This record gives sequence, structure tokens and C-alpha cells, in this order.
Amino acid sequence: MVAKKTTQRLGFKTGEFVVYPAHGVGMIVAIEEQEVAGLTLELFVISFEQDKLTLRVPVAKIKSVGMRHLAEEDMVTQALTTVTGRARVKRTMWSRRAQEYEAKINSGDLIAISEVVRDLYRSEEQPEQSYSERQLFEQAMDRMSREISAVNKLTLTEAIQLIQRNLAKSPKRTKADAVEADAAPDEEAAA
Repeated sequence: MVAKKTTQRLGFKTGEFVVYPAHGVGMIVAIEEQEVAGLTLELFVISFEQDKLTLRVPVAKIKSVGMRHLAEEDMVTQALTTVTGRARVKRTMWSRRAQEYEAKINSGDLIAISEVVRDLYRSEEQPEQSYSERQLFEQAMDRMSREISAVNKLTLTEAIQLIQRNLAKSPKRTKADAVEADAAPDEEAAA
């Protein structure tokens, strides 16, 4: 089934961490050729250890799926700075905001993911999050911490603590701010 193996293709090499937008940080464990339906395809074999998932991505598709190298250290610094900013919660229905957050998380863009972490973060003195808010926050936090962990060569726990320290520096949202944002009328419903 496997004709031959190579170790590098299009600037990606085996043993290297990459970001695959739909799954987060994974490692290229092999680059192999396989015959599928009579065609020979060259594939990146990417392992996502945290999800116990192995993905085979055709080399020709890496641009269209958005696979990329890990962020540079200055991009990590920019992402950590982003989470210290004031939360920007749009005054639209939660379902619309949730779709936007999901799109940002699955974009694979570290800055967009850090914006979701910033916007959905709740400190101890703030009101509880809904289940779906908590799920999206945890998903964004997981993606962000895994990339920061890989870039800065930290353990996952250290990366999470680094993000949490930066979140603690953000301007505090009061309960009144959160209630006001949640109770705001939907702009499109008024139209």
C-alpha cells in the first residue's frame, strides 16, 4: 500500500509540529505515498496525540485546508497581549456570536483564537457562563494553550497558567456590564 516515504515536502518535515485549523496542534509523523482509487497521492500523516487522532492530508490540499507552521514567538506575544484587552462582546443574539466564535476557533489563527479567549473569559466575581459559552471558552483555551506550549516549549499546564496570568491583567467586567451585554436587544430583530 505505501510505496515510499519522504521526510520533507513544501517546507513541512516529519517530526515537526503544525497547526491544522479544525483540530489544532499536531505533529507530522510521516509523509507517504498511497494509491487511492488508482491514483497515487502524497500524504502528510499528522498525529493529534491529545485527541488520539491520526489524519492523512493530501500534500496538494494543505493550502486549501489552512495547515500552517506554528506561530512565531512575536505572534505568541501578540496573542497574550490580546487576552489582556477589554472583552468586546457584540450585542447580537448568542447563536450568531457562537457561530462567529466557532469560526474564529476553527480558523487556526492564533490571534483570532485569543480574541475568543478574551471575550468569553469570566473571573470569579463575574456571573456564571452558559454551558455553550463555557464549551467555546474551553475549546479556544485548549487550542491557544497547545500552540503556546509547542512554541515556547512549555508543558500544557505552564501554557495555561501563562494565559491565565495574562487574563488576570485584563480590565474587569462587572456583573452590570455582563448583564447589559446579554440583555441588549438583537440589532437584526429591530430591523
